[in-house]
Amino acid sequence: MGMKIKTKDDLKKIKEKGLKSIYPDKIKIIVGMATCGLATGAGEVFQSLSQEVEKQKLDFIVSQTGCLGFCQREPLAEVRIPGRPAIIYQEMTAKKSKELLTALTQKEIKKEWAMARSGNGASSIKDSISEGLQEIPLYDQIPFFKKQQKIALRNCGFIDPDNIEEYIAQGGYFSLEKALRTLNPEEIINEIKESGLRGRGGAGFPTGLKWSYCRKAPGEIKYVICNGDEGDPGAYMDRSVLEGDPHSVLEGMLIGGYAIGAKEGYIYVRAEYPLAIKKLKKAIQQAKEYGLLGENILGTDFSFPIKLNRGGGAFVCGEETALMASIEGRVGEPRLRPPYPAERGLWDKPTNINNVETWANVPVIIERGSDWFSQIGTEKSKGTKVFSLVGKVKNTGLLEVPMGITLKEIIFDIGEGILNNKKFKAVQTGGPSGGCIPAELIDLKVDYEELTQAGSMMGSGGMIVMDENTCMVDVARYFLSFLKDESCGKCTSCREGIIRLYQILTDICEGKGKEGDIELLEDLSSVVQSVSLCGLGGTAPNPVLSTIRYFRDEYQAHIKDKKCPAGVCKELIQYFILADKCTGCILCAKECPEKAISGERKKPHLIEQKRCIKCGVCFEVCNYDAVVIK
Repeated sequence: MGMKIKTKDDLKKIKEKGLKSIYPDKIKIIVGMATCGLATGAGEVFQSLSQEVEKQKLDFIVSQTGCLGFCQREPLAEVRIPGRPAIIYQEMTAKKSKELLTALTQKEIKKEWAMARSGNGASSIKDSISEGLQEIPLYDQIPFFKKQQKIALRNCGFIDPDNIEEYIAQGGYFSLEKALRTLNPEEIINEIKESGLRGRGGAGFPTGLKWSYCRKAPGEIKYVICNGDEGDPGAYMDRSVLEGDPHSVLEGMLIGGYAIGAKEGYIYVRAEYPLAIKKLKKAIQQAKEYGLLGENILGTDFSFPIKLNRGGGAFVCGEETALMASIEGRVGEPRLRPPYPAERGLWDKPTNINNVETWANVPVIIERGSDWFSQIGTEKSKGTKVFSLVGKVKNTGLLEVPMGITLKEIIFDIGEGILNNKKFKAVQTGGPSGGCIPAELIDLKVDYEELTQAGSMMGSGGMIVMDENTCMVDVARYFLSFLKDESCGKCTSCREGIIRLYQILTDICEGKGKEGDIELLEDLSSVVQSVSLCGLGGTAPNPVLSTIRYFRDEYQAHIKDKKCPAGVCKELIQYFILADKCTGCILCAKECPEKAISGERKKPHLIEQKRCIKCGVCFEVCNYDAVVIK
């Protein structure tokens, strides 16, 4: 049971305890135990380390942390040795962890597994280059981390998310104390306004303005909500914050609740995030025990409970009015606005909704000031943005960069380019409702206005990289397939319009496209955009319109020539074996599931087109580039 914190001095005492936990006087090994780490075997690494430490009776500490971001190199484990730079080890296994312990007991370093020295937060460690460590690069010199600036992710991959004292050691809850003791609600709202913080959930509405609307709304009962219903395919920014630093979200909500005059808060998290829910439950319980949540917070007359609500998995519940309906126990359907939630929201009371990343930024702004935050980013898009970089890129993972950074810097500097050195073709930003940005716009600055002008949007921060072997018509069809299933069906334009768009795209991919289909897609997209009730329908045509805008020639090749230039659409391609390149190794014939390939050893082979199901196995296994797609 933690002590009840009532004063700033109480916080300072807990901070001292937390610092001793982060930097103990003995060796500490921290394993990245977020969902991405667990998926690659971090659980086994943690278990192996714990069991071996106990078995050998080693005076070591084995702890956990959230996602450091470099998911490509998971599982990650950081070793902190008193008085020396921390070392982060990559691609760990249970076997490697035993060898690591042996090396540590012999005061050796496994340099061949080391990714970096002095990790996130290592400014607390004096990093004079230690003897024997020069070969291990510094954390902030690794391409993946070099251009990042972490604000929302400041503690992820560094502290134990289950230990509130480690969060306090990093300055946690001092902003809440400052807000309650030295600032009035209007001053807090003005600070958020002047910082230029905009909603990180996708719309980019000014956060301070939204707070002021809710504060001015009449009524004694008001609510604040954290939107953690992250439904975009390939996106996991909010999940990582909730798993790695849940207290930052709680503190942000407490400050926002106090500024707005709200009586209660809700965190809405999708049920598919069981680990995030587990971490939030623990954080809420700890915050209550320490007097930082619930009744008379920090010994003041400010009381504010926060409840956790699990979403049912509907993508449309990411829309704020549908989300509130879901909390109330009704079907998650959007409603017409106005009235906006700030006027009539949850249970018809004024309500403020921000997403996870937005709330996580609030304590830092209160701590360091609006001037500091507003210096980061561009004129209209201040601060940083968290992105999940996935797809055909060498370095996949979670990154936080200043607004205004270019796509080229993200994909080719942080991501280190395209897999297998293929050509970069496009990047899709903003989730399934975002647009596809072509290679010729690689120098585009990433902020709200620039992305919108290019036919895409910021969205919650998903970024999917595509190479030369991607069919853009098929990509549009893929996202429409997702959106048609996730439409709540309330609007005819969205319910029927998205299905019809999907059908036309399917016809084009199957070689049934006809003259006028491109124009029909554009006209129908315009109707769906302008008539749909909520953001799902309003943005659903973006993948279609952006791919037509930048890759119209691919659509025309599908329709006029009945060819798929990328060699993806099965009905429009055939596999052939080039006689002058085929060595007769018979590997393709062995692997063909339909036995459609014939030929003698050391002689050119043939594909029987009638039997070929176009699975592409022959293309994948050929070592001589003898199999081609036409």
